[in-house]
Amino acid sequence: MGHDHEGQRVSRRRLITGISSLGLGGLLAACSSGSGTASVTTSTGATVTPQATTAKDLTSIFAGANTCALTATTTQGPYYFDADKIRSDIREDKQGVRLRVAIKVQDSETCKPLGNAVVEIWHCDAAGLYSGAEAQSTGGGGGNPPSGAPTGPPPSGDPGGGGGDMGDLKPTDDKRYLRGAQVTNSDGIVEFTTIWPGWYRGRTIHIHAMVHFSSERVLTTQVMFDEKLNSAVMAKAPYAEHTGRDTFNDDDTIYKDGMLMKVTEEDDGYLGVIVFAADSDKDGA
Repeated sequence: MGHDHEGQRVSRRRLITGISSLGLGGLLAACSSGSGTASVTTSTGATVTPQATTAKDLTSIFAGANTCALTATTTQGPYYFDADKIRSDIREDKQGVRLRVAIKVQDSETCKPLGNAVVEIWHCDAAGLYSGAEAQSTGGGGGNPPSGAPTGPPPSGDPGGGGGDMGDLKPTDDKRYLRGAQVTNSDGIVEFTTIWPGWYRGRTIHIHAMVHFSSERVLTTQVMFDEKLNSAVMAKAPYAEHTGRDTFNDDDTIYKDGMLMKVTEEDDGYLGVIVFAADSDKDGA
């Protein structure tokens, strides 16, 4: 990854590009200083502070949603890896219903917001495919399934986290859609722009999430959606082309009520918010 040594003034757009190419490892190292002002050198040669900003004040959205109950932990499933993508818009060229995801991270004991935490999310596309693992997420066949065919491994190989902790994936393709990481601001908030996830065999519709704090993975969990909203979205293109959904919230092996996002309509899509109460010192409380 080359550095720009020409010393020219770096625009805000180039700064964002630089942060995107920084990679998760460098971001975690910067954020683990504990000062909240650690700086890193991006691929543009610029020195920046990896502190999240949001499009607008989101703190009021979380009113009444706070909880100090420790967020349920799940295994990460087989499709997690460091995607090397530090960005808020994770859609790439994927088509689907627009979904803005806002996550507030707080300490499970003090209830105080966790600033300078790194939050990653990843999920499948409208056809049930995961980037970096498209062949595996068709059931291992190597290629896209027939139109309308259920995708994903059988439940015994549950990619959603029910089959045990399988460790980090070694990607088998170079695609990186619907994956990304952001740093929480002083209110503990990050936001992502993505699409409503699709589904695959054996799992309800969900998004995976992981929280890093002080260079430690302090939470691995999932978020789900109300089934009335799922049904409305699945009836739209391109989701409607993928028929035969077999698993819903009520019969999903991972689902818990506390994993439901609070979802409202917004512009041309939806806004989903949720609070994660993370065990930041990993003492089990």
